[in-house]
Amino acid sequence: MKTWLLVLLFTCTNALATEHGVKEISPGRLLLKEGEMAVGIGPAPAKIERVLIIIHGRLRNAETYRQSAERAAELAGQSATTLVIAPQFLNESDIALHPVADTVLRWQGNDWMAGGLSSAPFALSSYAALDQIIARIGDRRQFPDVKEVVIAGHSGGAQVVQRYALLSQDQPALEAAGVKVRYVIANPSSYAYFDERRPVAFNHAACPGFNRWKYGLSDLPAYAEGKTPAQLEENYVTRDIVYLLGQQDIDPHHPALDKGCEAQAQGAYRLVRGRNYFDYLKRNHPQGLNQQLIEVPGVGHNGDAMFTAPEGQKVLFGQ
Repeated sequence: MKTWLLVLLFTCTNALATEHGVKEISPGRLLLKEGEMAVGIGPAPAKIERVLIIIHGRLRNAETYRQSAERAAELAGQSATTLVIAPQFLNESDIALHPVADTVLRWQGNDWMAGGLSSAPFALSSYAALDQIIARIGDRRQFPDVKEVVIAGHSGGAQVVQRYALLSQDQPALEAAGVKVRYVIANPSSYAYFDERRPVAFNHAACPGFNRWKYGLSDLPAYAEGKTPAQLEENYVTRDIVYLLGQQDIDPHHPALDKGCEAQAQGAYRLVRGRNYFDYLKRNHPQGLNQQLIEVPGVGHNGDAMFTAPEGQKVLFGQ
């Protein structure tokens, strides 16, 4: 394993889950400029042609998502060329439950989901942390054979991937190396829109935050560096993005569904919210998008089932 990529620090962790902290902290540590990132990582193939970065959701259960991604790679016959990396965006409650070194990055609450700054040991946007991880993959001395990077997430993780695809910086090293980047957004509760139009009528006065980040482009995080909505949209529609939607993710009362007015303005449940957003993009860009929407029949709000389904395998591994 490349020395920069992983220093395994196996520590004794409390196996009991609590509602205030993660069940387990991933054993790997990825050295960034501003600290160490907790990370789960799969076996490293002799020849790494693809790096799959899988983003956990609100539960911050990176190991669960790592295992799903590895299972999907195995089912697709891609294990021999795919390295799976599962960054873990810890928060302060996780650190309280599982003490780790002071150098390990952590965020307040769910700030990491919207690109917020870490609370310790330095102030680093969660999206900037992803930038650093991805930039390393463009280093041909360490990854001479990589052809593509896939950034995927389900549910809360998909919300992160969608917003990251919208705000993320260009990666000149990857482009120079000819490495393609694809984003897979599976069953998020909401999307960031580029203007004030929404598919569902609602009372604007009763929902003043409907167009604030992360539902819209008002009050963008510092990571956005003053880019205009027009610039962000222009970049976003050129990115290789797949919206992967479970055809049975149709429960308007699902316990993990965002039921705030900001999300309700996008539709009643996840499947229709995804369809509405893709239709919105197509209307805004009739000349065409570098994006596609793929639905997974028979699957509801289940990340493992989404990624291991034939449709999931195809979009993750470009088959």
